[in-house]
Amino acid sequence: MWYSNYPKSKFHFINDNGEWLQMDKLGHMTTSYYSGVLGIKAYQWTGMSRKNAIWYGGLTGTFFLTIIEALDGHSAEWGASSGDLIANSVGSFLAIGQELIWNEQRVQLKYSYKPSIWANQNPEQLGYNHLERALKDYNGQTYWLSFNLKSFMQIESDDFPNWLCLSLGYGAHFMRDPYPMEGNPVYRKRQYFVSFDLDLNRLKTNNKMLNTIIHTFGFLKFPAPAIQFRNGKMFYHLIYY
Repeated sequence: MWYSNYPKSKFHFINDNGEWLQMDKLGHMTTSYYSGVLGIKAYQWTGMSRKNAIWYGGLTGTFFLTIIEALDGHSAEWGASSGDLIANSVGSFLAIGQELIWNEQRVQLKYSYKPSIWANQNPEQLGYNHLERALKDYNGQTYWLSFNLKSFMQIESDDFPNWLCLSLGYGAHFMRDPYPMEGNPVYRKRQYFVSFDLDLNRLKTNNKMLNTIIHTFGFLKFPAPAIQFRNGKMFYHLIYY
């Protein structure tokens, strides 16, 4: 359905590594990471040996997304991207490596989104509604590395919360197109964040259904106070998402 209305071509690569200040690559990495985490759990559930479950399950995202790259490579409208392939692999190996070394995910990739003012200026690429923009408007997205403090620092005290995380975020702003337009007075900016987060996968209740719902949204960064760095300046947010 996605490719049927576009002409096909011989397999080819394109260099899109400079687009969107690499925000799209982080999207690939995060998708591959969570596909790997779910794949590992699925193969473990079947009774497969630990190492096989980790490797086969962890590579689920890379396998799936490589198929998409192959289809892109045969489309005249797009092309396969070496940057996408690398990002897919990094996401998979982040899941695999942690399971092999620690048997848990101490460092998670997280995602957050809030509406930006730029989507209305290019809705064809950035989305016509909030559901589309949550996937396509890189101005409104932030990707996070969320470190579980108790696990990462090996804190043994039962009084220290096992759900508390420190998160480092990356985002970009002022992007109406993949690349800067000539004569555009607004310059795209990278931005960095430091914040706290909740590891929803560590929260447990007595209700299995509620646990399932909570854990389903574990890939989302929890709203929290944050410090933002952009263009050499520091900004404070009481709540940032």
